[in-house]
Amino acid sequence: MLSKRVKYAIKTLLFLNRKDNASLFSAKKISENERIPLKFLEQILRELKQNKILKSERGAEGGYTFMKDPADIKVLDVIRIVDGPVAMLPCASLNFYEKCADCTDEATCGIRKLLINVRDSMLPILDTSIADMTKSENFPI
Repeated sequence: MLSKRVKYAIKTLLFLNRKDNASLFSAKKISENERIPLKFLEQILRELKQNKILKSERGAEGGYTFMKDPADIKVLDVIRIVDGPVAMLPCASLNFYEKCADCTDEATCGIRKLLINVRDSMLPILDTSIADMTKSENFPI
């Protein structure tokens, strides 16, 4: 299941991409427009800034805007930044692999094989960029 943190991070990026990319938007403005609790949004914005997705400027006219081109920001990257692994089990993860403690043989584990198939089916879809989501009729916002 997609966490609220990821959902709000994606909503924030879509909001910023629908607007003029040169403009700055305050956390309060984003919060009000996207109906995201301000304190929660501030944590998400901090994380996106630390990972060089967004940049911010202080002051009365300050706010947030993209540091990275929205065409280069993949939903998959946002999920990994905010929540970590995409795979449903650590043994099925590409980037965060861990052996399952209760597994006797990974090579024949039916659950692992199934979840690797799920992961491999999801990754190309989640490789969609924020820019593509904003302009595509497949992703109405």
